[in-house]
Amino acid sequence: MSSNFVAGPFDAGIEHVDVLIVGAGISGIGAAYYLQREHPGRSYAILEARGATGGTWDLFRYPGIRSDSDLHTFGYEFKPWRDDHAIATADKILAYLRETAAENDIDRNIRFHHKVHSASWSSADARWIVDVERSDVGARTQISANWLFCAGGYYRYDEGYTPHFEGRDRFTGRIVHPQHWPEDLDYTGKNVVVIGSGATAVTLLPALAERAGHVTMLQRSPTYIMPVPSKDAFANAAKKLLGDKLGYALARRKNIGQQRAVYQFCQRYPALAKKIIRNVNAKRLPDGYPVDEHFSPAYNPWDQRLCAVPDSDLFRAIRNGSASVVTDRIATFTENGILLESGREIDADIIVTATGLNLQVFGGMSLTVDGEQVNLPDHVAYKGMMLSDVPNFAYAIGYTNSSWTLKVGLLCEHFCRLLSHMDANGLDTARPVLSDPDMATRPLLDFAAGYVQRSVDLLPRQGAGRPWLTSMSYHSDVKLLRNDSVVDTALQLTNSADVRSRAVVPA
Repeated sequence: MSSNFVAGPFDAGIEHVDVLIVGAGISGIGAAYYLQREHPGRSYAILEARGATGGTWDLFRYPGIRSDSDLHTFGYEFKPWRDDHAIATADKILAYLRETAAENDIDRNIRFHHKVHSASWSSADARWIVDVERSDVGARTQISANWLFCAGGYYRYDEGYTPHFEGRDRFTGRIVHPQHWPEDLDYTGKNVVVIGSGATAVTLLPALAERAGHVTMLQRSPTYIMPVPSKDAFANAAKKLLGDKLGYALARRKNIGQQRAVYQFCQRYPALAKKIIRNVNAKRLPDGYPVDEHFSPAYNPWDQRLCAVPDSDLFRAIRNGSASVVTDRIATFTENGILLESGREIDADIIVTATGLNLQVFGGMSLTVDGEQVNLPDHVAYKGMMLSDVPNFAYAIGYTNSSWTLKVGLLCEHFCRLLSHMDANGLDTARPVLSDPDMATRPLLDFAAGYVQRSVDLLPRQGAGRPWLTSMSYHSDVKLLRNDSVVDTALQLTNSADVRSRAVVPA
């Protein structure tokens, strides 16, 4: 069904859709697929602030960018991943996402250069009025929607995080952030210092080392790093024997179980897990290498996300001498590089600040409900997909300890089942309501990563148990989101017409 125009007391002539999806990345494309499959009669539009689909996989252009999850779980459940590489580069992932959108006619519902600034909910009309900036024509517009579905992830696309570095202006070389990689950056034969130790830095080091003179990964403290095969032998054999669809399903189930087993093992036996990871690293590093200094974090495995390196590429670069790791703190940038607190100076022609992301939930949009501003820290996540006291608002935030898309698929299924229940019972408004306003809460993203901790006070909260717990367990979410009823005492389901009629006082 195509979008249409509505006339109302305050929005005459505004375009209306049943569901407005914000973001055309992996979550938004997935949400659109489930919505049109389960509710083909519902109208929807996808608003994308940038000029292309793909989200993260189109935005980031730094050398070597790839997934750190296998594509049999990072891919959609409904669309088999056919490439032989399970750990895939961004160009392959982007092609997969765009093929999904094209073959399901999702493209026709995407509006590029449409950035959502704010949205206002009216309980009387059971709809959102959404304020949109159109950067393509330099104008503002409004769209009306019964549901708002935020699928833009949780970090800012327009800027990455760079801490203050003393002496930065003294450096005569080039400084770049991976989130804004310059197309003209030639690092051939150059000395490159990558500041950071997370997934981006771990990806950049071996990729840059192929052409650079030397690459140094400068870290304040180590991160857990594990080599993984870029090709999944089991998945590729299953595909050949059973075909794309069944082979993919089997590989997906195997990898979901494998992810769960590794995570639970690390949580239950952290000391043993740490020892195993250290031994694996030591075997791939040069003899006598200071493993504990550079590859043994102070925290336990999976307190932060574990970095995967396909086919030991990072360790190979260290072994062949094209790259090295330095664990120290920065005293100041100098004209020719970086002076460390230990007194050592690292020469650099290029410095890459792989220092993380800036969090920004819901694309930075502001929300109001019946004229009252929504202050996100005052609200609690419901089933990891809605917010207390915010009606007809859903969002997609994936797992931090497993493949992002596993969570997105489950919550999209649940969202569609909720719509079906509401349709069957003549309901148009869903509002999560806390029965105990004094319920103990904790951060929405209960994760030790620096980019989370910097912004944790700006995010919604979560509770300690269902339905207010934001689960990071796929198996728990299968029970809650796929198998359990959408009816819940904490979810108030109403019809706006009934509410309006009860509000009329007889003369």
